[in-house]
Amino acid sequence: MNLQADYKNMPGHWVLASLGKKVLRPGGLQMTRQMLADLNIDEQDEVIEFAPGLGVTAQITLRKNPLKYVAIEQNEEAAGIVRSYVNGNNRDVLIANAEHVPLPDASATIIYGEAMLTMQTPAQKSRIIAEAKRLLKPGGRYGIHEMNMAPVDLEESARKEIRQHLAKAIRVNVAPLTEEEWQQLLIQQGFKIISVHTAPMHLLHLRRLIQDEGLKGVLKIAGNIVKNRQARDRVLTMRKQFVKHAAHLQGISIVAELLPVGHTK
Repeated sequence: MNLQADYKNMPGHWVLASLGKKVLRPGGLQMTRQMLADLNIDEQDEVIEFAPGLGVTAQITLRKNPLKYVAIEQNEEAAGIVRSYVNGNNRDVLIANAEHVPLPDASATIIYGEAMLTMQTPAQKSRIIAEAKRLLKPGGRYGIHEMNMAPVDLEESARKEIRQHLAKAIRVNVAPLTEEEWQQLLIQQGFKIISVHTAPMHLLHLRRLIQDEGLKGVLKIAGNIVKNRQARDRVLTMRKQFVKHAAHLQGISIVAELLPVGHTK
């Protein structure tokens, strides 16, 4: 990533990536691994990944040697990073919006996306999930790893305040849902919930940083933060909001199965 970029206005996840952070998921690498375990990818699966970002999850998936893997990424720079990991037959990276994927119906047995639905409007969330439904074969599995609000009965005024604070700190729209709301979005599109896991949203806590990046990675990130005042200010601002709202923010992973047409839930 470009270390001379406009750190004042750059989206928070790219600020962190430019400083050397590789894992940019709300529940951390452990939740990513849990989601993949629940998806149970094997050598017969045709996999589509929405918004692979820096390609950390893509690398784990490719080690499972699926029959086919396609990444859908609308950010050109991120797509270039992922292409460095994706090579060989039945491996591809497409520049596209997850709402409109240039692939035919029933192209995949597995689809997943991480830390991307949270940043969408309600209508966009629904359209992306509908597109996953279109692309999946009946009985296929869809995994999401997103930011979660808790508890389920959190007052709307509190939710609005949290969204506003996060959006201002991260510089992108942030609209996390509650566990029940995430599940309902999937159920409404014809999915059956298979598994749900939550974890604290400790993206910038030292313990999670070490778990996700390793000690060497954390030291590299710390060194870059020390050298770059604008980036340091942004990181501290984000961390302040994560800590302030820690009681109401989580990472969540959900894996759901696409029910056949006409199936009774």
